[in-house]
Amino acid sequence: MDATETPAPQVWPSLRATDARALIRFLVGAFGFREVVAYGEGEFVAHAELAWPEGGGVMLGSDRETPDGDSPWPGKPGGFTAYVVTADPDALHARAVAAGARITTGLHDTDYGSRDFAATDPEGNRWYFGTYPGAPRPAAG
Repeated sequence: MDATETPAPQVWPSLRATDARALIRFLVGAFGFREVVAYGEGEFVAHAELAWPEGGGVMLGSDRETPDGDSPWPGKPGGFTAYVVTADPDALHARAVAAGARITTGLHDTDYGSRDFAATDPEGNRWYFGTYPGAPRPAAG
């Protein structure tokens, strides 16, 4: 994809962080996300997008009060969970361990044919990585 091409519509899970800049550095270094944008000044991140090299990504920002009258942000820092599909969980596991990620479930093969592991980031969010791409979808039409 060329740098000026906007990705096709997709689902973007979003989370808030106590230290968004540190979380971005961790997710890039330990798991291999790619920082696309991070808007904000100093340690404050109003909006960031991290692309997953194999497709999709996450959005995140600094935890903050909502403007008067707005509903509070429902997710608290550390309360996020995601399953991320990867073709090479063994290499990703080794990268995460080398970067100091806390592995909560070691590499294992599931009874539905996936190879998975789980880790937490410094904020306490839970990340599950594996080869399971989801069940086949019925044909459109």
